[in-house]
Amino acid sequence: MGGRIVALLRRVQTLQGVLLGLLMLSMTFGYTANVLVREVIPSLAPRLAWIDEISLFGLVWIVFLALGLGLESGRHIGMRMLLSRMPSPTRRIAKAAINMLGLLISVYMVKVGLEITLFVARSGQASPTLGISVAWLYWVVPVGFMLLALQYFVELLGWSDRFEREIDPMHHL
Repeated sequence: MGGRIVALLRRVQTLQGVLLGLLMLSMTFGYTANVLVREVIPSLAPRLAWIDEISLFGLVWIVFLALGLGLESGRHIGMRMLLSRMPSPTRRIAKAAINMLGLLISVYMVKVGLEITLFVARSGQASPTLGISVAWLYWVVPVGFMLLALQYFVELLGWSDRFEREIDPMHHL
C-alpha cells in the first residue's frame, strides 16, 4: 500500500516540477517581451499590463506548489546537525515529532486557505487587468499545503525519510 502511495506522490511531484518549470519559463518570456515592448514600442505597453498581473499569479503559484517538493528533497529546515548528534531512539522520536507537527500545521493551513479562498470567491473580487476571480490567486494555498501535508504524512509513516538523504549543495544550480 505504502509503495503505491509513494509512487503516486512521485508522479504528482513530477507533474509539479513540470508545471513549476513551465510557469517560470512563461514568466521569463512574458517579462522579457514586456520590457522589449516598453523600450521599442512604448505605445503598445499599456496593452501588455496583464503580463505583470499574470506573473504575480504565477509567482504565488510557484511558491506554494514548491512547498512539498522542497520538503521531499530535504531543502526545508531539518535540524540535521542536532538530529545527527542524538542517539537513535531519540532521533526517531524527534523525526516523528517534527513530521507530526508539520502535518498538523499543513492540515490547519489547508483549512484556513480554503476558508479564505471561498470567502474571496464569494466576494466576487476580480483582478483589474485579467478580469478573472482573485480566488485563483488564493486556490494555491490549500493545494500547496495539501501536497505538503501528503509529504509529511508519507514521512511520518516511514515510507520516505528526507533526513537520510545526502544533500548536494550544487544540486539544481
